[in-house]
Amino acid sequence: MKTLIVALQKDGKLASATYELIEVAKRLNSEIYTAILSDNTDTLASDLAERGGGKVLAVSDPNLKFFNDEIYTNVITELIEKYSPDLVLGLATFYGKSLFARLAARNGGPMASDITGIAMNDSNITVTRPSYGGAVVSEIVKNSDKPFFVTVRPKIFPESKDGTGEIIAETVAATGVAVGTTVKEVKVESSGSVNLAEADIIVSAGRGLKAAENLQMIKDLAKVTKGAFGASRAIVDAGWTEYSNQVGQTGKTVNPKLYFAIGISGAIQHIVGMRTSGTIVAINKDKDAPIFNLANYGIIGDAFEIVPALTAKLKAELG
Repeated sequence: MKTLIVALQKDGKLASATYELIEVAKRLNSEIYTAILSDNTDTLASDLAERGGGKVLAVSDPNLKFFNDEIYTNVITELIEKYSPDLVLGLATFYGKSLFARLAARNGGPMASDITGIAMNDSNITVTRPSYGGAVVSEIVKNSDKPFFVTVRPKIFPESKDGTGEIIAETVAATGVAVGTTVKEVKVESSGSVNLAEADIIVSAGRGLKAAENLQMIKDLAKVTKGAFGASRAIVDAGWTEYSNQVGQTGKTVNPKLYFAIGISGAIQHIVGMRTSGTIVAINKDKDAPIFNLANYGIIGDAFEIVPALTAKLKAELG
């Protein structure tokens, strides 16, 4: 079986979860190909090869500096036609989901999004994915001779640490980059430097913080723990913070090792976006808040007293 991994870059850096895709392909004992597209792929391709990326298909072109759905679909489709993979893997991120929907449609293959498990059963590829907010786990079996397009939820699998690989320089057809849309600049809307989808620690705030100016103490705790700042839908809708920070059914689905829910009551819309977190710590004045039914550790008390004290303690311990 052949697996093609689509490694996306941003500002010349690979998403760390890309190495999780390599680990998935290793577990399937498949022949691994990894596609990397950028204006200059030299360093990126070397990193992938050293981490077990197999045959690293490096495509360098000035038009590939920024992510563009049309161009990336054209180029990766060319690689699919050339190497005929059985499985195409990508990350279930904003860009990944957008790209893979196009790829599946263009190549006529089946698709499964946001999967959390994958295996070979009787020579068939079977994936599992949560549905209905995690209440149901669906099992999807490849039923086509076309490539199976699959996006993987970040932070589910470990990263591939080492391995072997070779770099194959690929060229892109002029028609592949001749599209109607040109991306000239990318501006990031974010209040933190840590990506929610890739964070090991997330510190999230809810309506219990009372006002937008009180979010700074949550961001301070996130900074001390080297984590990401998250938010409930209620405070995003109130205009306290950007949508890019929202965790939940209509925001981001996250899977960190440690999740702080501060001033968050625990509405199902929020819970479905973070329920798979490794350890959940809830801080809330309301002892009957639903979040305590999910939390591994619960602190009943005033966040305005607890959070600054916790931040100071961690800063002293972690430096």
